Amino acid sequence: MDYLWLKAAHVAAVLTFTSGLLVQAFGVAVAARGGTEALDLISRWDRRVTAPAMVTAWLTGAVVASQGAWFSFHWLWVKLGIAVFLSGLHGMQSGRLRRLRWGDRSNETSPFLIPALIAFSVTAIAILAVAKPR
Repeated sequence: MDYLWLKAAHVAAVLTFTSGLLVQAFGVAVAARGGTEALDLISRWDRRVTAPAMVTAWLTGAVVASQGAWFSFHWLWVKLGIAVFLSGLHGMQSGRLRRLRWGDRSNETSPFLIPALIAFSVTAIAILAVAKPR
């Protein structure tokens, strides 16, 4: 596959994953406060769109990094560490959504903490990917 098309597919997958992660975070925050109407919809969206986008982002990202020969650069490893954090956060939020669907309302967090962490992480990844600091 042409490098630019592969990179475009990676960016599209990352945008889809990131937006799904934010929807998931706000859905968890709303459901934890009793607004459970959208839980099924958010869970289905997560399984059908957000999770496949995450997998696609990882696969295309690995190929792009390999083609760019970037695995020896520190910025890529920092970026990968942040990506691992976001993937883990996705798993934690998926579990939280599942527990909320079962009626568990414990472990409330600030409705702005997780979205702020996501925004900060994605901003850091974007800076690292574009500037590629040495």
